[in-house]
Amino acid sequence: FLGLHLEGPYFSYNQRGAQDPQYLRNPLPEEYNAILDKTDDIIRWSMAPELPGALELGSLLQKKGILASIGHTDAIYEETTDAFHAGFTHVTHLYSCMSTITRQNAYRYAGALEAAYMLDDMSVEIIADGVHLPKSLLQYVCKFKKKDKIALCTDSMRGAGMPDGEYLLGSLDKGQVVIVEDGVAKLPDRSAFAGSVATADRLVRTMVELAEIPLVDAI
Repeated sequence: FLGLHLEGPYFSYNQRGAQDPQYLRNPLPEEYNAILDKTDDIIRWSMAPELPGALELGSLLQKKGILASIGHTDAIYEETTDAFHAGFTHVTHLYSCMSTITRQNAYRYAGALEAAYMLDDMSVEIIADGVHLPKSLLQYVCKFKKKDKIALCTDSMRGAGMPDGEYLLGSLDKGQVVIVEDGVAKLPDRSAFAGSVATADRLVRTMVELAEIPLVDAI
């Protein structure tokens, strides 16, 4: 599974999480084609499929054998199912920076989260550090998605395996300062998580000991 996972910059502003908002934008062919032409090492690209131009990019990625993944999204259910049929077959860190049921005037709309459960062939990943998702949600995912459609993800940044304190998320020159405490990375104002500091062994241990999933299933 060696290769590049591009996370962004095609994200929803409302679901940006710890992503730097100054870099967020819609996908344009002249930009993403230039990126795709420079390397064959990209194996996955995560984006918000509701953005103008995202479905076209998803179809292109599928043709190139690159995993098109949904992440940092405000898509409603219908937009998510359209994205699935356009080639987006995976969900990046389920629940984190992801739309769920919303209400617009008197009408309710399901979100990307609900679509991920309804689409049986959609694979999902979870940051199983025991912090991003509590025991109840870890068990909920395992109850309603087949185990071969669930991936455990560290989503770790450079503070992984390091003592508590301040670290840079992203670029060493222009990255954001984050705080590592309580077994997770947070924005300085503690308004959102800023990636994870988990290692893969912690994910498996969390699923077995906290979520009470059989070891074989967790592996």
